[in-house]
Amino acid sequence: MLNISDLKFDDRGLIPAIVVDYLTRDVLTLAYMNRESLEISMKEGRTCFWSRSRNELWRKGETSGNVQHIVKITADCDRDALTVHVKKDGPACHTGAESCFNDEVFISEEISDFTVRGLMKLIEGRKTDPTEGSYTTYLFQKGLDKILKKVGEESTEVIIAGKAEDKAETVYEICDLIYHVLVLMVEMGISYEDIMKELSSRHVVDHKVKQEKMK
Repeated sequence: MLNISDLKFDDRGLIPAIVVDYLTRDVLTLAYMNRESLEISMKEGRTCFWSRSRNELWRKGETSGNVQHIVKITADCDRDALTVHVKKDGPACHTGAESCFNDEVFISEEISDFTVRGLMKLIEGRKTDPTEGSYTTYLFQKGLDKILKKVGEESTEVIIAGKAEDKAETVYEICDLIYHVLVLMVEMGISYEDIMKELSSRHVVDHKVKQEKMK
């Protein structure tokens, strides 16, 4: 475990701190800390930065309520930059956006920028802005019972493929299942963050297995 004295602050006594959402791994903002704000952050368990424009300490969420609770802080190999992993109570950006990094500068035409969250946003769009001929829109129009039926069917397909020990088919069916589960989440108003929070709270992953063995 590094000591604060091991870190390299610049000639102004500052070190850049990249704030990352602990659940989604999204980069939220880039701020700066001095030794005092870093010590406060570690003591209070919430982010405290040094405002270069106001030349003063500021605790994130002090006025907005969008507090960032620190999970861990790591330094880079040169020890002159930090990543601060947080669980946030609200948007990170003063504009109200979840992250300060939203304006695209470059997008590769060769490498896909696929994420599960991105897929979920696409699915949400098919619900709020129905598209003719879209299978996703069709599911939303049919309603919860239809969506649940598809989740059940795809679960069965995963079991059949897994039982056959067919890896390629199992991967294919798992993708179908995940897609339909995401549709169900959107239909029920369950967010990606809701799932991540629940998963992160399960520290002992074999707890239920132990319970099953005791029955």
